[in-house]
Amino acid sequence: MGGGGGGGDGKLFTLAQVSEHNSPKNCWLIIDGKVYDVTKFLEDHPGGDEVLLSATGKDATDDFEDVGHSDSARDMMKEYYVGEIDTSTIPKKTAYTPPKQPHYNQDKTSEFIIKLLQFLVPLAILGLAVGIRFYTKAA
Repeated sequence: MGGGGGGGDGKLFTLAQVSEHNSPKNCWLIIDGKVYDVTKFLEDHPGGDEVLLSATGKDATDDFEDVGHSDSARDMMKEYYVGEIDTSTIPKKTAYTPPKQPHYNQDKTSEFIIKLLQFLVPLAILGLAVGIRFYTKAA
């Protein structure tokens, strides 16, 4: 395999192992499949230590990305790298995918038909009324 780089010795951790490190004296995070020991960084984190502590025991990638960290913040992370996460131990997010689009379109179609009928039915009744009146006058 050879020269992975990136600091640390590239240990592989499970989510359960990382989840044990969830206190202010021992805090690990999972970001982009990598495990970071951010214990020393807690008091220096600009967003406060609560944010980091609340992100323990799960994949914190989305939380990290949503905040929009700078390149320098990403560089600093290398110091705290301890290993990789065994991704098979993280629950998949795809478990609750939203229903597929066609479902939504069917609703729209029936909605459109109802609107069309609401427009056409009165028009037909009006046409009929005018027709009857015209017919009865002519007769």
